[in-house]
Order: sequence, then C-alpha cells, then structure tokens
Amino acid sequence: MVGKQDQNEVYGKPAKYDPSFRGPIKNRSCTDIICCVLFFLFILGYIAVGLVAWVYGDPQQVLYPRNSTGAYCGIGENKDKPYLLYFNVFSCVLTTNIIAIAQNGPACPTPQVCVSSCPEVPWTVETAQLSQSVGQVFYAANRNFCLPGVPGDMQVLQSLRQELCPSFLLPSTPALGRCFPWSNSTVPELPGISNMSIDQGISGLLDSLNARDISVKIFEDFAQSWYWILIALGVALVLSLLFILLLRLVAGPLVFVLIIGVLGVLAYGIYHSWEEYRVLRDKGASISQLGFTTNLSAYSSVQETWLAALIVLAVLEGILLLMLIFLRQRIRIAIALLEEASRAVGQMMSTMFYPLFTFVLLLVCIAYWAMTALYLATSGQPQYVFWAPNVSLSGCENVPMNTSCNPMDQPVNSSCPGLMCIFQGYLSTGLVQRSLFNLQIYGVLGLFWTINWVLALGQCVLAGAFASFYWAFHKPRDIPTFPLSSAFLRTLRYHTGSLAFGALILTLVQIARVILEYIDNKLRGTQNPMARCIMCCFKCCLWCLEKFIKFLNRNAYIMIAIYGKNFCVSAKNAFMLLMRNIVRVVVLDKVTDLLLFFGKLLVVGGVGVLSFFFFTGRIQGLGKDIESPQLNYYWLPIMTSILGAYVIASGFFSVFGMCVDTLFLCFLEDLERNDGSVDRPYYMSRALLKILGKKNEVPPRDKRKK
Repeated sequence: MVGKQDQNEVYGKPAKYDPSFRGPIKNRSCTDIICCVLFFLFILGYIAVGLVAWVYGDPQQVLYPRNSTGAYCGIGENKDKPYLLYFNVFSCVLTTNIIAIAQNGPACPTPQVCVSSCPEVPWTVETAQLSQSVGQVFYAANRNFCLPGVPGDMQVLQSLRQELCPSFLLPSTPALGRCFPWSNSTVPELPGISNMSIDQGISGLLDSLNARDISVKIFEDFAQSWYWILIALGVALVLSLLFILLLRLVAGPLVFVLIIGVLGVLAYGIYHSWEEYRVLRDKGASISQLGFTTNLSAYSSVQETWLAALIVLAVLEGILLLMLIFLRQRIRIAIALLEEASRAVGQMMSTMFYPLFTFVLLLVCIAYWAMTALYLATSGQPQYVFWAPNVSLSGCENVPMNTSCNPMDQPVNSSCPGLMCIFQGYLSTGLVQRSLFNLQIYGVLGLFWTINWVLALGQCVLAGAFASFYWAFHKPRDIPTFPLSSAFLRTLRYHTGSLAFGALILTLVQIARVILEYIDNKLRGTQNPMARCIMCCFKCCLWCLEKFIKFLNRNAYIMIAIYGKNFCVSAKNAFMLLMRNIVRVVVLDKVTDLLLFFGKLLVVGGVGVLSFFFFTGRIQGLGKDIESPQLNYYWLPIMTSILGAYVIASGFFSVFGMCVDTLFLCFLEDLERNDGSVDRPYYMSRALLKILGKKNEVPPRDKRKK
C-alpha cells in the first residue's frame, strides 16, 4: 500500500474537493503577462516589417514582365501590350526554375519589346525588303514588333543593324507573360538557329509552362461544375454533422464493429501468411538460396518472410484480444465519453462552426506572410546598363559596357551597332536589401507563431465551452448562456500571453525541423550512410518532440480554460493528471482515433464515390436539370470535392476531438474531487456512473441550488 501511494505521489497529489468550484473559473486574472507583452511587441515588429516591405517592394516584377527599357508589360503605357517578345529567343539562357523565370525572366542578351499578341505565323525579312522602310515592312503589315519610337521612314537594314526591329518571327504561345516559340514550328534559315535548337531549348519549357490552354480548360470546368462541387461539399457537411450527432446512439456498436473488423483483418492476414508460408516451405524456397538483394519484392518468394509476418500478426492479434479482455471496462468508459461528447456538441451547435472562424484567421496569417515575403523579395531599385550584341565591332571600343545608364535616353546614331540601355536587375545595396535575409527569417517566425497562436486560441475557446457543459449539474438547464462567446472573450482577455507562450515553444521546435530539413536537402548529395543515419535520427527526435509538445499544449489549454492558471502550471497539472490515469488515456486516445478515422473515411469516401459516378456520367435517369456537365478534366471537380470533404470533415472532427479531450480531463478531475456523497456529488453522466459502479447519494433534482 505504501509503495502504491509513493508511486502516485510521483505524479502529484489528486485534486482536492473545492466547494466553490462550479466549472470554468470566472474570477480570474491575466496570465503570462511578460509573454503577452513580448507577443504584442513581436506583432508590432511584424507589422513594421510589412510596412517596410510595402514601401520598398515591387511585386509587379513577378506579375508583369519587363521590356528592354525596364517598363512593365500589361500596365501603364503598355496596358494593351501584356506579352513580352524576344527578338532572338534562342540567345536566352533558359532555366528550369519556374519561379526564377517568373521573377527575373530568362537571361536574354537580346532586345525585348511589349506586344499586344504573340506572332502566329512564321516570317523572315526578305532581301528585297532590306531597302524598304520600317513602315512598309512592319507597320503596314500589322507587324508591331519594333521597339517604341522607331520612325516609319527608317530603312529596314538600318533598323536591323541597330536591333530596333526583329529580323524574323516565329509562331509563339504566351507563357508567364512571355512569347515562346512552338516546338514544332518551321524555323527560317538563319545562322545558329535550327530545329534542333528549338526542340532542345523550348520544347521542355513549353511542356511545363503551356499553362494558358490548361488554365482556360480548368476555368471552364470550374465554371461548369462549381455548383455541383458546392453540393458535394454540402453533402460532406451534412454527413459529418450527422455522424457526430448520431454517435450518442451508435458509438458503442460502431466501436465494437470497428474492433471486430480490425481483428478480422489481422486474422485474415494470419491465414494468408500461413498459406504462403506452407506453399513456400513445401517448395523449399529459403532465404539462404536468395541471399542479400536490393530487390525487396524478391523477399516475398521466400518462406522466412511470411513466417515473420505470421508471427508479427499473431502477436498483434493476441495483444488486441488481451486488451479487449482486461481493458473492457476502460473501453466502455471511452465509449460513454464519446456519447457524452456527442450530446455536448448537440447542445452547443455553434461550436461546430467555430473552425470557420479559425480558418479565416489562418488565411489572414498566411496571406499577410505571403504578401510580405513577396514584397521583400522584390525590394530594390532597378539597374540599367549599356549593352551591345557584339562589342568587338569597330566603334564599340570606347563605349563603357555594363555601366549604369538612363533607359529614357536610349543611344541614337551611336557608332557602336546595336548599343542599348537595358534592364539588368535590382540593386542589392541599401539597408533593407542588406537586411533582407533577416527580415525574411523574422517573417517566417511570425508565420509559425501566429498560426500556432490562432490554433491555440481555438483549442482553448472550445475547451472552455465544453467544460461549462460538463460542470453543469442539471443539463441543459445549468449550461451558461452563450458558452462559446463567453469562453472566447474570457480567453482573449486573460490568456493571450499563455497561448503565445505555448505557441512559441511549438514554433521553435518547428523552426528547428525546417532548418534541419533545409540542411538535409542541401547536403543530400554529399552525405555518407552514417551522416544520413544521424540526420534521420535527429529528424525523428524532433518529430517526436513536436508531437509531444502538441499533446501537452492541447491539455494545458484545457486546464487554462477551466482554472485560469498560467501555462507552466496548467501544463504540469494536466500532465500529472494524465499520468495518474495513463491506461485510460491510451485507451481513450486509440478508441477516439479509430472512430474519427472511420468517420473521415466514411465522409470523404462517400463524397468521392458519389462525385466519381456523377461527374463521369455513370448515374443515369436523373433528368436534364441534374445531368452531369461536359468537362475537359472530369477528375478536377472530383479531386476538389474530395479535398473539400476532407477539410470539412477534419474541421468538424477536430471540434469533436477537442470535446472528448476536455470531457475526459473533467471526468478525471470529477473522480478525484468528488465521491458521490450529498456534499460532493459526481457531475458525470448516469451512464458513466453505472459503468464505474458509482452513484450519487441524492437524485439530481434534490441537489441543493448552486
């Protein structure tokens, strides 16, 4: 007895009876004030970073391409000219980084001009046209591809020598706002240009960037099917809500059916492994004959593999059967808590739609970070330099190439043929540019911290609402009015600092994981097996640490919502309470995971199957008004419906999971605080009292008024 008492003392003393306790404490004070002040200062700094990025950033360089003078295509004076044409696109140094192409464009030492449309037919300047004027050859034929300001009476030969007009045009398609030639276009006979150069330089790029036609088709599909997608999402919402509300009736049978199903799957696995092992044993197929091989599928043809599978499955089957025998009482408690959670959600339906508010806050956090990062990445003043296609020609010796110039004062009648002032890039000098990396790191930290804080706010608010349900003696009469809004205001007023504290701890671990992933990605090609093993161990440890912190934070927020203590005290009390009831914790966690997994599978699978049969036209006889639309990609609305159904089911079931965890902690506290006497009655449901073999000495209607 003494040893057992000492063991319990390790995890703290049980909660003592408090006659004044009636659920979530209303008279509370602010907690973790230092962390609250730090969080608000950080947010002010985050806002300052956004203002600096907005002042110095220029995201138009990502959204719009620039011509040779640095002017944007598609806006301003080039509003009617959204595409960029390269006079000689084959001089471009193409890259496979799509983001780099979008931001900087291909590195092209050739004149670039904004055009209203890309060329559709091939064309080459003929010999007889060299003596004609630009107006006759280009403007009269609606070939508006010369640089701005080229006079119509200029001789074509002179314009080509100065690279003011293109010497050839190829059928092109717009990609990322730039005209790229078709890979199967007929190439004119020009020096250094061949069909092979097009196939090598353009084909791969167009295969990945031919987004215009695909985007149009995708837009058409969404335009044709958007209301059906909304109907599918509505079906997912109804299925999720019905599943949670019906758990009060079917939780017990459903859990046992799922457990029997798992036992059946393991039993079939044992049978299949035995049959395979018996056949291979009779054939004499052994691993000694196979030896060591990297072809893992070859191990399925040896008897030792199936013998090992047989042993593992048999052990799992035996463990599960023993758990059902010896932990049946705790499984019944878990089922009763699930049923009670379903009743709580039914009494407070507003909690089911709180994830929408969380989702909006998360969108705000992500959008603010994305815009700030974009503006920071595009900060800097544009830089223009002198450039010529061939600096070895006579007249170019005295021209200061690659020196700064004014793009508004283009060199005219220069002795150097083709001399131009072109856009080179953005200056990296200046206080903001020098601090760009630090500001981006600050932004990433702000992203993680704000997201984790928003998630923590949602957990604490829901915990406060569901705790008020459990500690209401007469349900639903004693449940406070507007419990969700009361919990929200209480959490935001008193516990912003505690939520920020827990979110900061989780953020630091997540940042460490991101840094480790970055290092692993950079060193992947140079690592030896030992280094890869060490890196994998570090990543595994950080993953486990993150999961543990999330678990601890979740329960700490529940205790904060109930008692109003600071984060450290709440985390300690929650951890000690759970450790004193570790077996119940494991059973409830696994039963809840199994049930919610089945619920997600039911909702997502049901919506996916219905969407597949509808959008592929396999459901006949529905009438003209509800027949499936004609689509380019039928899988697009199907995948959208499945993804939306998963998001909806995850949002609903996250509320239910938070409800189960809150009621569970309240249940454990109820067992330690009260004993069922007249002065200390249990607050748990009658089903739980019956399972535990306990009862209150007086009926609930005779309980003294609180």
